[in-house]
Amino acid sequence: MSGSVSGFFRQQGVLTCDGVPLDRIAREVGTPVHVYSGAIIDERYRELESAFAGYPHRFHYAIKANATLAIVRRMRSLGAKADANSGGEIEVALRAGFTPDEIVFTGVGKTHAELERAVALGLGAINAESPGEVARIAAIAGAQGRRARVAVRLNPDVEAGTHPHISTGSRINKFGVSLDDARAMIRDVARRPSLQITGLHAHIGSQIYRIEPFVRTATLVAGFARELMADGIALEHIDLGGGLGIAHEPAQPVVPADRYAAAVIEAVRPTGLHLLLEPGRWIVGPAGVLVTAVVDLKRKAGDGWFVIVDAGMTDLLRPALYGAHHGIEAVEPRDGEARGCDVVGPVCETADTFGLQRRLPPLEVGDLLAIRDTGAYGAVMASNYNRRPMAAEVLVDARGHADRRPADQADVQIVRRRQTLPELLQWDV
Repeated sequence: MSGSVSGFFRQQGVLTCDGVPLDRIAREVGTPVHVYSGAIIDERYRELESAFAGYPHRFHYAIKANATLAIVRRMRSLGAKADANSGGEIEVALRAGFTPDEIVFTGVGKTHAELERAVALGLGAINAESPGEVARIAAIAGAQGRRARVAVRLNPDVEAGTHPHISTGSRINKFGVSLDDARAMIRDVARRPSLQITGLHAHIGSQIYRIEPFVRTATLVAGFARELMADGIALEHIDLGGGLGIAHEPAQPVVPADRYAAAVIEAVRPTGLHLLLEPGRWIVGPAGVLVTAVVDLKRKAGDGWFVIVDAGMTDLLRPALYGAHHGIEAVEPRDGEARGCDVVGPVCETADTFGLQRRLPPLEVGDLLAIRDTGAYGAVMASNYNRRPMAAEVLVDARGHADRRPADQADVQIVRRRQTLPELLQWDV
């Protein structure tokens, strides 16, 4: 079995990842299991890099999208820097090989201990969320005899048209400060000897499918930057976060990377400032599937079937949390007429549902399903609810194999082993 196609595709009817049959991975590793395509990660990063090639920029990979160490290391190998949203993500970035100056630290509720660590490390930028946080950073930096690099997070009050739970740029959201408040904050930073103002930061949400919110945000932030520079405030960069949406359904319209890049660059270019972006989901989301086994089948009242699988909302929370749509397909479809199925998990919650009335081929207990586009906000949001162990994670890596070696020789790496029950219970006292 060989071929030159990368990603998730069928060979002899079986769904594969970079040519490796998903049923083989399930047999060897068990289910549920998150499977990532290294080739898709590489291709999507390079596509985004190519789109922004015409302007000085840096990509700071949003670790929150997928914090598995092997994925973060891969992003570094591609040339990305790091965006961390917690002390834990800072440590992941350091373990992955990022130097402190390659890390920006974002987050609306940074603790004193996290700020102490960030200042001591000398991070590339701490994106400050409030006047109080600026004062705390200044006090910590002064006590350490250091000069902390600080950017100010703006709340541009731009509606991104996304789900309310992942909207971050409206004035009703907890993130950032208004432009009026930011003016005072930036002057405060500029006069403190223990702080250095580095730039402006704005991130308006996730899964954005229209170009207009990006353009409005970039234009507003760039205009504000020019105003500050005219008043003598020295800035180094504009950080416009991430948020570019991916299609979870075939007909869903998305913004092409090149159009997104052209629009953002046009707005920022007059400032002459370096452009920072924090991509996450757009790169790694389509690179993952959750493979799960059917454990039971039962008829629904009226019409259709409940297809009960061994993965649950503990392995993929997005459908329960956001009502998110993920494609679902049989790894090795059986012959026969498709029928309406509610694909549900074993967790004791009605919300533990992956998809309603999905058209699937005939299924039997033990058959495998693949839930698509789970490379971002899948394993990273997992929990142990119902005392369920964390699923395993596998990376299929074809790097260095220009000859596309057969699938039975492919590099299939367990990058996070399945949690055991003794490991899960070891912290109980």
